[in-house]
Amino acid sequence: MNATRLAAILALGVGLPGLAFAKTADHGWIDGLWESQWPGDQLPKPGAPKRPVEVGPPPLKAQYLSEWKAARKAVADATAAGKPIAGENVTECLPQGFPAMMAPGFPMEVVSNGKQVNMTQEAYSQTRRIYLNRKQMALDDAEPQFYGHSVGRWEGNVLVVNTIGIKERVRMSNAPHSPAMRVDERIYSTGKDTFEDKITVTDPDYLTGPWTFTYHYKRKPGYDLGEYVCENNQEYADPKTGAQRLDIQKVFPGR
Repeated sequence: MNATRLAAILALGVGLPGLAFAKTADHGWIDGLWESQWPGDQLPKPGAPKRPVEVGPPPLKAQYLSEWKAARKAVADATAAGKPIAGENVTECLPQGFPAMMAPGFPMEVVSNGKQVNMTQEAYSQTRRIYLNRKQMALDDAEPQFYGHSVGRWEGNVLVVNTIGIKERVRMSNAPHSPAMRVDERIYSTGKDTFEDKITVTDPDYLTGPWTFTYHYKRKPGYDLGEYVCENNQEYADPKTGAQRLDIQKVFPGR
């Protein structure tokens, strides 16, 4: 094989094992450590710019909206009083699941290899896997999981992802959903060290229409993800004090 033919094969990414899945330089931007574009989200310092609201209220159908508002108020009031409601994922040491884990409140690591993209949120060590260039399974075959079943493809420099099969107890902003819920993402670079994840949730059973919101990230160089196991992190953010210990033994005796 002469050098010209070899160069042509390498450029096309075909003809040799594994090269068909080679990651192009255009897609390499997604790898690395990322955090919110607005630092200080966990323990904001006095005078620090306030983080804007990235997620608006869900467009729930009327029969579910009032119930959702009442539940949200009860959770907020209990948390502010230092008595978080048992039964929430965080008070039961359970991960947020998808799509809530994409909120950049904690650093997130992205690693890709051309066949899949893995995203690991430091909080609860949550990892979701996006399998590239695969056909999405049927809804009836999608066993409910915390992170669902995600397939994606690159459209130019945009990673387009579809996710189905999310557990009922995994809720975004505590909004209920049905097994028919689908989550679509468009993940794209907005600069040398920034990117956005535009998320659209559809659910014919609970929503009046698409629920769309966008998360914003900036690169976080020189950082390694720490271990976050709920047993080691039994605390929650309190809007008045910044942080407060959560006594799991009182909420869940015997743990």
